[in-house]
Amino acid sequence: MNYANFRFSIFHFQLFFVPLYRFLRMQYTFREILPYYKRNLKVAFPVMLTQLGAALVGLFDSIMVGHYSTADLAAVSFSNAIFFTVMVFSMGAVMGITPLVGQTYGRLEKLLQMGTSEEEISHKHDQITSYMANGLVFTGLMCLASLLLLAPCIPYLDAFGQDPEVVTCARPYYTLIVLSIIPFMLFCFSKQFLEGLGNTWVAMLITLGCNLLNIFLNWIFIFGHWGVEPMGAEGAGWATFIARLLMPVCFVIAMLCRKEWRRYLISLRRVLIERREVEHLLAMGVPIGLQSFSEAFLFTASFVIIGWISKEALAAHHIANQMCDLTFMLAQGIGAATTIRVSHQLGKGDLHAVRMASRASVHLCLLMNTIGAAIMFFFRQQIPYIFSDDPQVAEIASLLLVFGALFQYADGLQCIGAAMLRGIQDVRVPMRIALFAYIGIALPLGMYLTFYYPLPFAHATSGLGPSGMWAAFVVALAIPAVLFHIRFSRQMKKMNKYKND
Repeated sequence: MNYANFRFSIFHFQLFFVPLYRFLRMQYTFREILPYYKRNLKVAFPVMLTQLGAALVGLFDSIMVGHYSTADLAAVSFSNAIFFTVMVFSMGAVMGITPLVGQTYGRLEKLLQMGTSEEEISHKHDQITSYMANGLVFTGLMCLASLLLLAPCIPYLDAFGQDPEVVTCARPYYTLIVLSIIPFMLFCFSKQFLEGLGNTWVAMLITLGCNLLNIFLNWIFIFGHWGVEPMGAEGAGWATFIARLLMPVCFVIAMLCRKEWRRYLISLRRVLIERREVEHLLAMGVPIGLQSFSEAFLFTASFVIIGWISKEALAAHHIANQMCDLTFMLAQGIGAATTIRVSHQLGKGDLHAVRMASRASVHLCLLMNTIGAAIMFFFRQQIPYIFSDDPQVAEIASLLLVFGALFQYADGLQCIGAAMLRGIQDVRVPMRIALFAYIGIALPLGMYLTFYYPLPFAHATSGLGPSGMWAAFVVALAIPAVLFHIRFSRQMKKMNKYKND
């Protein structure tokens, strides 16, 4: 690195870490924050296992399909990139139910502690039931919108400029995962609703159980066992479709088995669907969905762009992305717990607990991302061969894993920052920040670095190749990582001032 590049790096180091240090500086003792670590982990641990389980299914899909053929691996990567661009928006929109239910549940807990009248307690239960009923309508609308966006792409997958062999493998797999969107969205809604009630264990058990089934069915359908013909990527699609069909069914059974939750299902028939409530869910959910969509759009665009280089580059990109997904899912688990804890404490009116729970989550996430970054960096030569035997794929993937290790802290901090803001129902400004960072900056920067910024180690005729897109990821994730936390700090000061006045 020459001196000019060194000065450039120092400048960006200061730009990112100085505001972060000011946010994280100790204003409390370890003894004071220790209970918040424990409470956050109690809620986060099942969510982390749930998210990790979901990521592991994608990981095993990639490993199994990758050993079937490189074309099938690229097909799974390409199909999921398109699918999750829309799916992430719908999943993000449904996340809006958690802070709404969580804050109401926090008030309910406070009323129970105070020994309030049965009438007031019943009113809070009715409010939660109303969120469930109107949330189901909202989820149905998200399913319909997702199908209308995804299904028309089936006959036009070859229009994305991918290798014809990849498109041929991708079409049946893509069709099956699009059909799975309705049961999967019902699962997502049920998961977010129960998380709002403070329960994260049911989602973990259902996810892990169905994921194990998914992996077993992969073994049967991809490679052809028990009399089934080998199907490659299409077999992975059938395994995913069957497993997702079971997930919402398991949730209904779980809710019927517990008296506390059964009352909400039984009361559904007495609740009227209210336009105002659906609009409230839209006001909360759509900005969260757009925020998630902007990040997903960047990563989807990266799959399409890198697919223009070669199928080996696309497969390598998919491998590095799968590894980063594992650490991101852990951060999302902590983030989901943060939203739950923050919304509950806000419902009780305890702003000090809101701050402490948020800080505890930041520390836990930094620890997780440190471990993830170390694994990616020190085992970058070995990890690619878990997915593919192709040495060209392994060479490119090992370099991309270095970039993956570099953005771990920024990725984790932006995830926790967004979760903290969701917990206090601040969703519009984070959406604008995300759209600016991911689409306004990272996408054009990634295109430039990939194709037009020449360096000797590029994997393309000009530019950095896949490495250029991953360098843009580092920049894109650092911007919201800083701005989300600054926004949360300012919002807390406003709330504290309002409370004191």
